[in-house]
Amino acid sequence: MPLSNDQIKEAANNLFNAEKEKRKIGLLSVLHEDIDMEDAYKIQDALVEKKVQSGLTIKGWKIGLTSKAMQDALKIDIPDSGILFDNMLFDSGDSIPSDRFIESRIEAEIAFCVNKTLKGNINRDEVLDATDYVFPILEILDTRIDRKDVNTGQLRTVYDTISDNAANAGVVIGHEKHDPKNFDLRRVGAIVYRNGEVEETGMGAGVLDDPVSGIIWLVKRLSQYNQTINPGEIILSGSFIRPIEARKGDKFLADFGDFGMVDCRFE
Repeated sequence: MPLSNDQIKEAANNLFNAEKEKRKIGLLSVLHEDIDMEDAYKIQDALVEKKVQSGLTIKGWKIGLTSKAMQDALKIDIPDSGILFDNMLFDSGDSIPSDRFIESRIEAEIAFCVNKTLKGNINRDEVLDATDYVFPILEILDTRIDRKDVNTGQLRTVYDTISDNAANAGVVIGHEKHDPKNFDLRRVGAIVYRNGEVEETGMGAGVLDDPVSGIIWLVKRLSQYNQTINPGEIILSGSFIRPIEARKGDKFLADFGDFGMVDCRFE
């Protein structure tokens, strides 16, 4: 049975308050054993509505779980998505207030800014034509839901992650902007340093074989609900590295080569 409207509203309220109070809630997949992806996105939608009502502005989208390793870990074969808000945006070089998060992590990605509406059954060329520019970013992840249930040992599922706005928390935006047709995005990669040491490396092909594929997936998913990606919005196409723990005092540098650099420090 699908979750009731009251159950969806309660889950969204609990997630909203958990983020505000810097604490975690229990696994929704334990509380609601029959929860499915449709329920999870309804909870996310209700959470997004609460955030908008609180005064936040939607700035774009994120795509997650694009790597084969992460999909295998959560036993799914599709990505997930979440919403970016104006209070999540930081510039490269910024100091990030670590006390704003519960359990922050960092990922490196390629982001898109679009100048046309994206909807329906689009293809790769249409995505590129609608892209104003692409740019390097570091995504900040956080979790407002336990990673493991203390009583059963059950691990967090994709339904928990989707409900929690796809673990979205922040974006550190690189200064460089590029025409996507000037780069083979499959071969755009990054060396990610934490405190001067290499932690991870990866290439754009780690994202569904092509970062543009993530954008196509998102547009098609949104179209099922009569939603669109609008001009001026940014889209995080998905990480091509594993998440790196971001602790207070950690300094990060993502070297994307000719594509640019992104750095930040957690204070």
